[in-house]
Amino acid sequence: MPAAVTFDDVLAAAARIAPHTQPTPVLRSTAIDALAGCHLAFKAEHLQRAGAFKFRGACNAVWALSEAQARRGVATHSSGNHGAALALAATTRRIGCQVVAPRGAVTSKLAAIAGYGAVLHHCDAGIAAREAACAGVIDATGAVFVHPYADPAVIAGQGTAALELLASSGPFDALVVPVGGGGLAAGTALALAARAPGCRLVLAEPAGAAETRDSLARGERVTGFVPDTICDGLRGTLGAPGFEILHAHGAEVLVVDDASTVSAMRLIWQRMKQVVEPSSAIALAAVLGYRERFAGLRVGVVLSGGNVDLDALPWAAAA
Repeated sequence: MPAAVTFDDVLAAAARIAPHTQPTPVLRSTAIDALAGCHLAFKAEHLQRAGAFKFRGACNAVWALSEAQARRGVATHSSGNHGAALALAATTRRIGCQVVAPRGAVTSKLAAIAGYGAVLHHCDAGIAAREAACAGVIDATGAVFVHPYADPAVIAGQGTAALELLASSGPFDALVVPVGGGGLAAGTALALAARAPGCRLVLAEPAGAAETRDSLARGERVTGFVPDTICDGLRGTLGAPGFEILHAHGAEVLVVDDASTVSAMRLIWQRMKQVVEPSSAIALAAVLGYRERFAGLRVGVVLSGGNVDLDALPWAAAA
């Protein structure tokens, strides 16, 4: 059972990663506010190093290692953003990095992983295949495993995005974040509970991978599902630590179909001139799709990443 994560861990992560991450700006759009019927503040994590919030958690995990652990290097399995983030974080400490990625992952994300210096290993699709391949790499190399979203240090690092947003632009009535494996969502829940307990935590989840909604509704993790969504970064199964934290904090889940997510992604590109990926745009799609829940409120939105396959834009076929 992983160690429990607390808000003190989030604060420690903020101090630990400060020399290596960059504070991301908060963006606003009066045009999108008018469409949404509320006041939106977008935390631009797509402008974080490696193009996603994932660098926060990966960096914290890498720099939390002891010297003996660091000499072994790190390893993970990832379809993209976490792998690239861990690869880059490893370079900041000058240690090795091994990443197992499923065949068929977004080409640009695989290129980023390799470009940041990681050794890339390919495996079949599916979490079981990823875990088995990663275990083999760890056995062969002795690397320290850094789970994409269930590692306590990763969760604590991801919570620093909300911590920054609250400090620079709060207060908020609600904060909306995408949810897949639950690392960002869980870290955000810890930050809100400590710094903004009156702020609602709203999770945006793809209709084709809505196991977080089902898990929280049932009070136990749902793991037997096959994801079917354009949001490649949100196909992971909600991790056990994330489930415990989100369940305890009463997080609300809004389910969004892929068509709405693509529309929100295009809107952000057109109106805000920001390159975000579907797994990021789903947060705005949730606000637009459930306007009545946010009417007139101050709403924070985490734009989680911007690593887009430019050769496969989701609206290209309709052009």
